[in-house]
Amino acid sequence: MNDTTTAGTALETDEVARAEADVQAFRETMDDIRRGLGRVIVGQDAVIEQLLITVLIGGHCLITGLPGTAKTLMVRGLAQALGLDFKRIQFTPDLMPADVTGTDILDEDPASGERRWRFEQGPVFTNVLLADEINRTPPKTQSALLEAMQEASVTARGRTYPLARPFVVLATQNPIELEGTYPLPEAQLDRFVFNVVLDYLDAGEEVAVVDRNVLGVVDEDVTPCTNADALLDFQRLVREVPVADAVTRYAVDVVRATRPDDASSGERVRAYLGYGASVRAAIFLTMGARARALLAGRYHVTAADIRALVPAVLRHRLQRNYLAESDGVTVDALIADVVEGVSEPE
Repeated sequence: MNDTTTAGTALETDEVARAEADVQAFRETMDDIRRGLGRVIVGQDAVIEQLLITVLIGGHCLITGLPGTAKTLMVRGLAQALGLDFKRIQFTPDLMPADVTGTDILDEDPASGERRWRFEQGPVFTNVLLADEINRTPPKTQSALLEAMQEASVTARGRTYPLARPFVVLATQNPIELEGTYPLPEAQLDRFVFNVVLDYLDAGEEVAVVDRNVLGVVDEDVTPCTNADALLDFQRLVREVPVADAVTRYAVDVVRATRPDDASSGERVRAYLGYGASVRAAIFLTMGARARALLAGRYHVTAADIRALVPAVLRHRLQRNYLAESDGVTVDALIADVVEGVSEPE
């Protein structure tokens, strides 16, 4: 073996060792975050995992649930555990776009009398933005988040202001059947990685919540387990997780099967859906599957990772038609049909 071969082998060994150390640090940090949130939030382990995946792939998440299901507490606790700056906007019917992104203010120098415009940053300039009850405000204000979510920047008076990194929007919404709610625009819905549904806790978990509050032992603060720089490193690590071509094709096939005009779609999809998911859904499925695999301690993605994320990725991207509503066919039922009809890679 010559010197060049020996040096190359040593370099590969060092790279493998660094990768293993990075994965170990990742798992230890994520376990600490889960334990920290577990001291504040009772149950909802699957929801916490999906929120972590959202952050790890640099996306945004829509959280749907009735009032009183700890949506706000969960998001605040996650931001604290991640060591990130956190701001909250309570979306109301009278909220204006400038209340979200910021506004220009005309300042006057007391000495010279000179006037100049100054941009006053809105609450969107943060790491984790909680858009609380986002569907309580009209579409014009909802759309104020569009550029921030897609471009991680805000434009005002022809100037573009970059947002902090990482930047994550975690938006809560009440079920659309409640009074005083506005449907989110399709363009904005498509920018959310997941639509996570927060259900009521089971009886035992509700007893635990009641006991904590009655006894006054509720601690809503979570100890930071990482910081913004480390999180950006974790995001790079997630992007490096390999995905086999067959698994990527499986994600694409699932998404294509949601489109009524596609040859692969099933009978119920063609009958009950107005339109299906875009290619962005397949992108988010494969990105999210990388993070899910790493959270599980694996450095490879399986079809099971894709399948587990399908409901949350597709739930807000499929539009039912009037026939589906009249027949009482839910989006989740149609998603189950799609998953059942697409063959997994061997």
